[in-house]
Amino acid sequence: MINVILLHVGSIVITLWGIAHIIPTRQVVNGFGSISADNKRIITMEWVAEGLTLCFIGLLVLAVTLWGGAPNAASLVVYRASALMLLVMAIWTAATGANTAIIPIKVCPLVKTAVAVLFVLGTMF
Repeated sequence: MINVILLHVGSIVITLWGIAHIIPTRQVVNGFGSISADNKRIITMEWVAEGLTLCFIGLLVLAVTLWGGAPNAASLVVYRASALMLLVMAIWTAATGANTAIIPIKVCPLVKTAVAVLFVLGTMF
């Protein structure tokens, strides 16, 4: 039972984090000041892509937990692969965004890592 709670909490947190990532896209792009239209499109694409990836990971884990259950081999692969992807994303975000003054970017690796830990712990109980 505790594993399902850990997986649900992690899923909800990372899905909400993904949504929160997408919502301010226009402000993020405008924060770069006067840049070319192509650069604006690329930043928009990448910013939204990360938010969608976070939502996908969260919703995938939630769906597998709701309909597949935690104890089967396929669900364990999903949980652990999702945790690994979140850790990779956390490392990348920390490496590229650690020196920015933007607080959410500094917090982002912590959120991703915390959810990855929840997913791994959710496979252990």
